[in-house]
Amino acid sequence: MSLNKLDIIVVGGGHAGIEAALAAARLGASTALVTHDPAEAGRMPCNPAIGGLGKGHLVREIDVLGGEMGVAIDATGIQFRILNRRKGPAVQSPRAQADKQHYQERMAQVVQTVDGLEVVDGDVAGLLWRRTADGEGLVTGVRLAGGRELAAAKVILCTGTFLKGLMHTGENRTAGGREGAASAEGLSTDLVAAGFELRRLKTGTPPRLRRDTIDVSRLQAQSGDEPPEPFSFRTGEFTPDQIDCWLAYTNARTHELIRAAQHRSPLFTGAIEGRGPRYCPSIEDKVVRFADKERHLLFLEPEGLETDEVYVNGLSTSLPQDVQLAAVKSVEGLERAQVVRFGYAVEYDSVPSWQIRRSLESKPLSGLYLAGQVLGTSGYEEAAAQGLVAGLNAVRSLDDREPLDLRRDTSYLGVLVDDLVTKDIDEPYRMFTSRAEHRLHLRCDNAEARLADLALELGLLPAAARKILGARQICSDRIEHVLTKTRLHDRDKGGHQTARAWLKHPGHGLEDLRSRELVGPDFAADLESAIAEYQASGAGPRQAAAVLRQVENTVHYEGYISKQEKLLRHQSHLDDLELPSAMDYLEITALSFEAREKLQRVRPDTLGEASRIDGVRAGDLAVLAVAVKRWRELHGGPA
Repeated sequence: MSLNKLDIIVVGGGHAGIEAALAAARLGASTALVTHDPAEAGRMPCNPAIGGLGKGHLVREIDVLGGEMGVAIDATGIQFRILNRRKGPAVQSPRAQADKQHYQERMAQVVQTVDGLEVVDGDVAGLLWRRTADGEGLVTGVRLAGGRELAAAKVILCTGTFLKGLMHTGENRTAGGREGAASAEGLSTDLVAAGFELRRLKTGTPPRLRRDTIDVSRLQAQSGDEPPEPFSFRTGEFTPDQIDCWLAYTNARTHELIRAAQHRSPLFTGAIEGRGPRYCPSIEDKVVRFADKERHLLFLEPEGLETDEVYVNGLSTSLPQDVQLAAVKSVEGLERAQVVRFGYAVEYDSVPSWQIRRSLESKPLSGLYLAGQVLGTSGYEEAAAQGLVAGLNAVRSLDDREPLDLRRDTSYLGVLVDDLVTKDIDEPYRMFTSRAEHRLHLRCDNAEARLADLALELGLLPAAARKILGARQICSDRIEHVLTKTRLHDRDKGGHQTARAWLKHPGHGLEDLRSRELVGPDFAADLESAIAEYQASGAGPRQAAAVLRQVENTVHYEGYISKQEKLLRHQSHLDDLELPSAMDYLEITALSFEAREKLQRVRPDTLGEASRIDGVRAGDLAVLAVAVKRWRELHGGPA
């Protein structure tokens, strides 16, 4: 493939960059992935895990649409758990510990073997762009550190924490986006020159311990699920080797050591300018903010089967090394622990996301897309989700096609994109189930059903997966039809009801109906026929059980979802009302000053988007609706 004329250049070999590059190349775009070390594509610089509450939903959706993350963790995971099993299916989410080295090796191998994708070993020093005749900015490629230039129609920036990255450990400061990797300096300068506003953010990582110096007999073991459930619907036989994690706790002595060293922490001395994630604070921040807490939970997570490093989740810190070591040794079970690598904080430049469109294309520079931590998010899963969206939309824009229509009521991907567009993100954004007002519908178990039509339209999935996905939808439809047409024959147990109505009651399950005590033999035969046809498509017993669970949960939640949809119907109506792109909000003096300022900056596409902007109140929406009508009467457009 010639690098002189590319469709798409992706900058960065992290999770956002990989998903963006793979999506673009698999859809036929000539694509280059530029990364400072191709062998480290897919590296996990922080926690050795994929998924979690809300995050696991994103991974399932990425998988259905043809992304790589779910398949990769299924192949390299060393512990699999479903979180929140005691709660309802809407907030249950998968999480897996990864063998970090094997995961990285697998991702690096995938990007090296995809047709149409060229991996370029190099550092991007700057952007190539120009002003068009009408004064608009247009990206034209990138400039590498050695002076070489690569031209492309579209560029996707997935720079993670590397934009002017600065690492802090106590009083020591080192330029770099992560341990052992240099900072990217020139890109920030080019972005500012092109009209972007930048903001400093901060994240951190904890110390890693040597496994054989930990007394696990004094810690609480945490095992994986048996049987384990994979992330990807494409995963067939699934029998991973699983190992334990362990739970430990800080104590009064730990907190005393940390408080005594606050004057040496860059968080409190003012050395760190960026704001860190509220939901994953450093241990010194937790000790100060939650002074009434006698202890904090630590998860000790092995980083792989062939490494002795253990990640201390919950002990993220920028404290000096001597304080880190003392704090670790104060924890029960860790008195003899040896630190293999010390924790540090890293601050970096990010692009406030009001400067992007829903497609993730930037407003100041046409053709430039952004994804991942550069847009203010935190986590592999959020980055991978944005990378997939950016890659797909960049390809669609090559043919002047409309970007993906991802809505809050259809996917967590839609929630993520909408939040990025409408929220003023001043700390690293993390996905939670609580961010989705439609979470009763946006469950992990029905990701395939929700996104099947879009997945089949996009064409990223291999043929075998498309066949299984299509057959799954037919199977679930057939099962629901059987439930609707079947009536209970035992009147003492509600014989006037359909099987579907009976199934809605708490504690009722499909297995009860399949026992033939409540229904005739035709029900079981019809059910088995639907499952057999599904399995004939290539689905296995685990996938068959999953579709039964999906139908059961859908029926259980049906009434709640209906009530929720009634409450949210007005919001949906607002999303259908488009706002004129040329409207000057500063002239609408009936709006509050804050609303005028934020609407002018964000420039939402719909009234629904406007309603979700911080600072835009209900009264402002009423004023805005009238102003839109008057504007169209004067300038033309839909009424």
